[in-house]
Amino acid sequence: MTSALSPLSYLRKADAALSAARLLLQAQDGDGACNRAYYAMFDAAHAALFALSVEGLATPIKTHNGLVGKFGQHVVATGQLAVVHGSDLNKVQSLRELADYSGDPVEHDKAAWAVERSEAFVAAIRHLIEGRES
Repeated sequence: MTSALSPLSYLRKADAALSAARLLLQAQDGDGACNRAYYAMFDAAHAALFALSVEGLATPIKTHNGLVGKFGQHVVATGQLAVVHGSDLNKVQSLRELADYSGDPVEHDKAAWAVERSEAFVAAIRHLIEGRES
């Protein structure tokens, strides 16, 4: 496995996106905060799939629905993480789509919720990965 496909490299990307989400939220940019919160979750989900050595996963999953589906199948349905994390991934993905593809801005409280749930998601995946390494 190359470093580009390592769980740690994806967690670093997730941390960077989460930092950006916090800054954007503080700057009252709910759309940007939702976008970066989702991508923190997207990268953390990749980290989990690579850490679990999901069969057939030799390259990153490029489609959002493909990643969400594999994550649900191999991480949530197997009990590796609580169901709430799979649900949060779907909800934050929906907010990101609203932020990126509609003319309506995401309300600040919804953006704050997305950042909060993204923080919990990334933390849960970090805990999952660290537990597998010890």
